[in-house]
Amino acid sequence: MEFTHLGRTGLSVSRLCLGTMNFGPHTTEPDAHVIMDTAHDLGINFFDTANVYGWGENRGRTEEILGSWFGQGGGRREKTVLATKLYGEMGSWPNEGKLSALNIRRAVDASLKRLNTDYIDLYQMHHVDRATPWEEIWQAMEVLVAQGKIIYVGSSNFAGWHLAQAQETAKARNFLGLVSEQSIYNLLERTVELEVVPAAQHYGLGLIPWSPLNGGILGGVLRKEREGLRRLEGRAAEAVGAKREQIQAYEDLAAELGQEPGDIALAWLLSRPAVTAPIVGPRTLEQLHAGVRALDVTLDQKTLDRLDEIFPGHRTAPEDYAW
Repeated sequence: MEFTHLGRTGLSVSRLCLGTMNFGPHTTEPDAHVIMDTAHDLGINFFDTANVYGWGENRGRTEEILGSWFGQGGGRREKTVLATKLYGEMGSWPNEGKLSALNIRRAVDASLKRLNTDYIDLYQMHHVDRATPWEEIWQAMEVLVAQGKIIYVGSSNFAGWHLAQAQETAKARNFLGLVSEQSIYNLLERTVELEVVPAAQHYGLGLIPWSPLNGGILGGVLRKEREGLRRLEGRAAEAVGAKREQIQAYEDLAAELGQEPGDIALAWLLSRPAVTAPIVGPRTLEQLHAGVRALDVTLDQKTLDRLDEIFPGHRTAPEDYAW
């Protein structure tokens, strides 16, 4: 396993991050425990979750599964760089979601209890809260750091100007501020290249891409459809239909290179500026092993250029659309 620093910090994390969103809704607790043990065996030390995972009436269930795994001991917690998130509504009463100082205080204590730990390595804001001033957010986060409940703060789904806003306010308070941003980023969805990636580079934030295979579309979806291994319907069918020519060209390139499409998608992300670790969110052990395979794939410049031809990206704004 390769390791790198998370953004400008001295924290060492694996180049792949284990996403746990499927634990509970699609993966049983025993199977999730096996996946996490195997992730450690493979050298993955960076795990990502959120307080809302489990969804609906089962919100919090995923954190509980991690907590029961940590409870088995054996250095599981100590070997894990644990990232979780807050923002989503955890109940129907006021102040059970978003980023007020009150909810930050309550949410971290609830997550610590579910996770069966006394600290969180990376506490991430799952979305920007436009109704709460940054002074209030940072004051609350500073208290959590001082209490030893969290070590680092990250963001998720922020725009570039939100990152600037957050960092400039933190700087004025002599606070470290954000160390990472978790965004959707893949060959099909490259909007973050306009402003989020440049902002992350400027402020020294590690970029943690989620949905690296765009919901499986970049994982050989057309081949699986032909082989009867996957049936496309709903939004997935619409997305594939709109990009079928591009996806076919991409799968043809993968075949030409003798690689799995999903491995190429992950290897491409690992080559991108500011990217620390794409999130792989396996439902099964087989999917975890498939994700790790990408670490052995090296893409030469000719292949990278061809991928840009198939899936055009963005230059930094404003040059992408103006002089």
